Amino acid sequence: MFALEEYKQRLETVKKRMVDEGVDVLLISNPSNMFYLTNYSAWSFYVHQMMVVTLEDAQPIWIGRQMDASGVGKTTWLDEHHIISYPDFYVQSTERHPVDFVANILTEIGQSARTIGVEMDVHYFTALCYERLKHGLPNAKFKDTSSLVNWVRLIKSQKEIKFMKRAGKIVEKAMTAAYERVQIGVRECDVAAAIYHAQIQGTPEYGGDYTSIVPMLPTNENTSSPHLTWTDKTYENGDFLTIEIAGAYRRYHAPMARTMSIGTAPNEVKELAKIVEEGIEATLDFIQPGMKAEEVESVWSKTIGKYGHRKSSRLGYSVGLSFPPDWGEHTVSFRPGDETILQPNMTFHLMPGIWYSDYGVEITETIRITDKGHELLTNFSRDLYEKPVLGILPDEQTS
Repeated sequence: MFALEEYKQRLETVKKRMVDEGVDVLLISNPSNMFYLTNYSAWSFYVHQMMVVTLEDAQPIWIGRQMDASGVGKTTWLDEHHIISYPDFYVQSTERHPVDFVANILTEIGQSARTIGVEMDVHYFTALCYERLKHGLPNAKFKDTSSLVNWVRLIKSQKEIKFMKRAGKIVEKAMTAAYERVQIGVRECDVAAAIYHAQIQGTPEYGGDYTSIVPMLPTNENTSSPHLTWTDKTYENGDFLTIEIAGAYRRYHAPMARTMSIGTAPNEVKELAKIVEEGIEATLDFIQPGMKAEEVESVWSKTIGKYGHRKSSRLGYSVGLSFPPDWGEHTVSFRPGDETILQPNMTFHLMPGIWYSDYGVEITETIRITDKGHELLTNFSRDLYEKPVLGILPDEQTS
């Protein structure tokens, strides 16, 4: 998908970080990081698989389930000597574990007594994985390198930006589909289905990928809980909802959230939406390369603070390439204490949602840091959308 030279450059950058952190061998179980280094993207991460990077080897070594090895050979730049599979009797066995196989391979290639970096805090590496690794490599020294590759991914190449812009076009279509489908008598699940259809169909020029998070569609008082998904409940006149979704193109994401109502929205939702929009504008006007991540959050907090509002959660986070269950990169966050310096071609989900006990408002943007400021990766109105109800006059919308 990317030029071979780009993959090799990524690998060399990872190796430099390994040297800086005193790591001889890096074990990667995060499928996002595997994809970043090799283009491997199969849905095989539900079983144990691992990629091994050593300082000496010119290619990573993929170790995984036997039936997945051919997919690695067909889709990556790895040669046959760097694709190693374990037999199926290791899969979900109570007698043996795939990490035992990994430990044996590391021993065979002379890496059993090195300093080994492990992605300890990822969804795909379990406590048992770590126990089996320590048992199989008693002479190794282990170090937590959960985000080592993630930080390398932080600054995007021009082709990565191109893919994220395509994802931005896809999420615009998906949000439009949601706006069009929400109506009195329509089920929440039908709206989710319309979103999925638009996400995967993409545009006439390019199709979409599955997203790392499902559509989140809380309604009315449930908008206070932003990560609720959908039910089979039907919408009624006066309902209001938040919609948080993303577009994805070849695993690169552009998330976006909006708030809408069927008919006239409640006054508190209207007022909060105006304040959130003002905060977004002030924050975007301020963003530029060279500032600290925490400074971005500070502008937002001061703006909404004028109206007595505050947001306890972070304002945003780095985003880009990802696999389920999260589209965030797990590196930079817009919050107090994060002193990361913003640089061109970093990309973020600016996430200024505010949630109270019985309602919430979400209006978000995916942005790229540029040489002089920022660029929006989507073009979609931020206004609170009050959808007209057919056959009902405006002053009767919520009566």
